[in-house]
Amino acid sequence: MNGGKTSQNLALKVLEENRVAVFIVAYNAEKHIKSVLNRIPGWVAENLAEVYVIDDHSSDNTFEVAELVDWPEGNAPFRIYRTPYNQGYGGNQRLGYMYAIERGLDIVILLHGDGQYAPEFLPSILAPYAEGADAVFGSRFMSGLAPLRGGMPLYKWVGNRFLTGIQNFFLKTKLSEFHSGYRSYRTSALKHLPFQCNSAWFDFDADIIIQLHAAGMKIVEVPVPTFYGDEVCHVNGPLYAYRCVKAVVKYRLMQYEIFYDPKYDVGESRARIAAVKTAETSLHHFISSLPVDAGSKLLDICSDGGNAISSSHAQRGIEVTCLGNSGCPPENGISRYAVDLDATWALQFPSQKYDLAFALDSIEHLRSPESAARQLFECLKSGGKLYASTGNVAYLPLRLMFLFGFLNYGRRGILDSTHCRLFTMGSFRRLFRNAGFRVDEVLGFGPPLRDLGESTGSFYSTWIWNLLDRICAKAARFWPGLFGYQILLVCTRTDAAGDLMRPTFEGRNRDGESPV
Repeated sequence: MNGGKTSQNLALKVLEENRVAVFIVAYNAEKHIKSVLNRIPGWVAENLAEVYVIDDHSSDNTFEVAELVDWPEGNAPFRIYRTPYNQGYGGNQRLGYMYAIERGLDIVILLHGDGQYAPEFLPSILAPYAEGADAVFGSRFMSGLAPLRGGMPLYKWVGNRFLTGIQNFFLKTKLSEFHSGYRSYRTSALKHLPFQCNSAWFDFDADIIIQLHAAGMKIVEVPVPTFYGDEVCHVNGPLYAYRCVKAVVKYRLMQYEIFYDPKYDVGESRARIAAVKTAETSLHHFISSLPVDAGSKLLDICSDGGNAISSSHAQRGIEVTCLGNSGCPPENGISRYAVDLDATWALQFPSQKYDLAFALDSIEHLRSPESAARQLFECLKSGGKLYASTGNVAYLPLRLMFLFGFLNYGRRGILDSTHCRLFTMGSFRRLFRNAGFRVDEVLGFGPPLRDLGESTGSFYSTWIWNLLDRICAKAARFWPGLFGYQILLVCTRTDAAGDLMRPTFEGRNRDGESPV
């Protein structure tokens, strides 16, 4: 911004082009609420869509004092509400933002009823919206040691710096402050965030920053002064710090599919999540590199209706038929069919006998894996090969999670929320043996650490990820039932009784008749 005049001009432009409201959260703020309202610049108050206070069931006279404020007639409408019981700092914000959305407001600015944040700086908060901001925060730490000069206790200054550093580290952001309560949002941004799921406590603000970051929204910081007076702090510092760190760690673990929390599942592309792995230690690389004779017929069972791995074989002259729950455009060498994999396949596409089949991470998505295994058997020629994979629910980290009572479904991986069935190495092998296959080999593959590190922009160096990836891969091959993140079965389609009928009984009996 080019000085106060420019900021004021931009703020006025934002007020004229948007329905802007000031939302004041208040709890036991009877000493300050009148001053906060009176300090809103007159020209701002005149151009706002409304000002509303939500008293969070204070035990003092905050609501009554706010009702008696002499609010000028020419100002925006002034409304006061009181919660039926205490919602907490975050719970109060949830109500206020839902109110802003339902009222059709464009921008909502959060002020504290205790006067800790200066209403005089509302123009500075408003100005960045003229340049495309999704959220604007007032930061007390953009001016060096100014917070200490403003009365911030040293221990709070140190704690703020330490926590902000940790949060920036895990989120890969460069915010000067994560803990300012002087905030504003476009309601169009809020509509895309599951803020209703956020904490009802003071770490609500940490949750919403994570959500804005995950959604790729633009956060702008502007400097605001620090003021500490006789307001009462209701925050348990150590608990607040713990919950803030816990939030960013949970979000980071989600990027590696170790943990899942739906309130942080914002802005992720399912296409990225389902990406084919390229590391040479991965299952996908192993299958793509299989030596298959040109002219062979391959049946690919894929739960998403398409598979880049089968495309790589089609390019080498393999005749590929791909079955999935959703149809995909045909490619050279690939015939794709939209098939209900939980029904009888042969009735839904022109079936034939195939030389080999892939069922990679698809069986666990079906309601009846037993039926799918039998149908795979029927689709293959005698002696045909089947390559079937699944996540290993007996993978060591999962065993440890189960030991402590955790069962966390997520967006992908072994506990993908779209899975209908879960398998150990033994139960997966038994599934195909019962269908008539001979299990020739069981291979374990480690978690795709290298691919995950590259796709998420890991804060660790690449060589560490490569080293861990190779160690996990070797452990998975050594003991697939325990260290295998994924299990791959290499199976052979044996002769069924029906296949042996003619060879066995094609000779004539003593009556001179052939029974078949």
